[in-house]
Amino acid sequence: MDHPILLPSLFFLTALIYSMAGFAGGSTYLALLALFSFPYESIPKVALLCNLIVSTGGTWLFFRAGHLSFRRILPFVVTSIPMAYLGGATPIGKTLFTWLLGLSLMVAALRMLLADKVFESREILSWKTAWVVGIPVGALLGFLSGLVGIGGGIYLAPVLLLMGWANSKQAAASASFFILVNSLSGLAGQLTKGGFTLAAESFLPLLIAVFLGGQIGSRLGSQRLPKVILQRLAAGLILFVSGRLLWGVL
Repeated sequence: MDHPILLPSLFFLTALIYSMAGFAGGSTYLALLALFSFPYESIPKVALLCNLIVSTGGTWLFFRAGHLSFRRILPFVVTSIPMAYLGGATPIGKTLFTWLLGLSLMVAALRMLLADKVFESREILSWKTAWVVGIPVGALLGFLSGLVGIGGGIYLAPVLLLMGWANSKQAAASASFFILVNSLSGLAGQLTKGGFTLAAESFLPLLIAVFLGGQIGSRLGSQRLPKVILQRLAAGLILFVSGRLLWGVL
């Protein structure tokens, strides 16, 4: 790897910042891998693997803290899991991948710039309505998760808040579990198109970095409020990289 210290350090900081809010950092991993010119075929696989490592720890810690309800997240994962596999198994050209990646990063960055209270709603939806909303939303986010290599939690959290289906901590816990199952399913789909084109030593330091960052961040996030300033700095980086990617394909 041409950047043996810099890239793992950036992955560590990404996992730390995102995991405090229940996210895994897939959007920023994608941005960094693209910025450091990793082969585009390997980018979703590496990002999803990093997502799995961070979200596994995050899900467990949010569950232990009493914030995770499987009943709350069930309407969204029923369709997201098979659709994440389908998205991961779907062949995609480099140009289309770059467009989807750039737009996904831009939306994720804009989401991070807004506080959770912007999305919060006082209206509480019924269980039936949650299924009506959850089935199509879960399918859409699941397919995008597998296709591009994001976990989808950063998009799901504001949906839950807008629905009045969760508070900030519950939305973070639900997002973490959503990322976990979709990253696992999406990675399985991605591997049907072939294994990693990179040697293990190229991405193993990144996996170690996100494990450490995710463990620290999840412990902080399950007990305390996320660090909004750090999240907005990360959003600035994502916006820069997404703009650069989109400019390159114009």
